Amino acid sequence: MMDHPVKVLIVEDETVIAAGISVDLDELGYEVTGMVTRAEQALAHCRQTPPDIILLDIKLKGEMDGIQLAHQLNEEIDIPIIFLTANADEATFNRAKETLPFAFLSKPYKKLDLQRTLALVVSRLQAENTSGHSDHNQDNAYILSDRIFVRYKDKMVKVVIEDILYIKADGNYCLIATNDKDYILTVPLKTLEESLPSTHFMRTHRSFVVNLNKIEALTDNQEFLTLGGNKHVPVSRRFKPEVLNRLRLF
Repeated sequence: MMDHPVKVLIVEDETVIAAGISVDLDELGYEVTGMVTRAEQALAHCRQTPPDIILLDIKLKGEMDGIQLAHQLNEEIDIPIIFLTANADEATFNRAKETLPFAFLSKPYKKLDLQRTLALVVSRLQAENTSGHSDHNQDNAYILSDRIFVRYKDKMVKVVIEDILYIKADGNYCLIATNDKDYILTVPLKTLEESLPSTHFMRTHRSFVVNLNKIEALTDNQEFLTLGGNKHVPVSRRFKPEVLNRLRLF
């Protein structure tokens, strides 16, 4: 598995502005999946390769403006939208609000405003997808339904949940292990466990949560599980009955 920076699609019909946004996003550690000038192009892009966030100009040229595109996206694909606005009148602003965007960013914008707006969107996503679990460091990790955004080498990168092998508690920290990299988070194991899909993850030990889809073998003494990448995690007496029961479902 490779690092996955947060992916952002820019939908802006002023190419100079779009190019500037792209440069700023790259410097902030985000990945720009595309720069398109028309709503129809954006819709096709999202259907084929959905980004994590869309920066969308309200007043697009063409058959659909940004607000109409937002309505269409809401019907088809659940992607957070940040509207780019430049002196929008009250009627346009009210139309835009009806699409329930995650944020508005005024043009011309400051880089710090862009950075903070994106951070707030990711934070809101985390809050909505973890049922109010907000006791962990917001600058360290954002837990979503199918991914976790973690800080790695001064960037927020995306770890796809299905790529996780196991999570290990170590005091006030957690280690997320994948085949390629390990990530250290200041998040309690209980918080992570409650945020992960119980159909695929379970506790095998006081300090370990395992991705059931990554289990390759159970040792003869039933005290360790072998995972992908020849990694091993313990199975404690307390959790062994449930582990054995879950393994029979495979």
